Amino acid sequence: MGWLAAIIVGGIAGWLAEKFMKSDMGLLMNILLGIIGAVLFNFIFGSVLGLYAAGASFSLGYLLAGFVGACILIFIARAVRGRT
Repeated sequence: MGWLAAIIVGGIAGWLAEKFMKSDMGLLMNILLGIIGAVLFNFIFGSVLGLYAAGASFSLGYLLAGFVGACILIFIARAVRGRT
């Protein structure tokens, strides 16, 4: 996926995760959560189950992977620092 598409899709995925998890992060953090979340999702589920969601171009799979991964990251952050 191209950098611009990754930023846009990562931002959308991070924003959706932020709303779903009732978190208040900000635009830059939403983008980072979405992109890192998609990488995390693909790494975990790719190595464990052989499932890869993100393709070479924009796809619903990349958006879903970013959303799920970002939700996982928000959950981990809350567990580490305590819920505020």
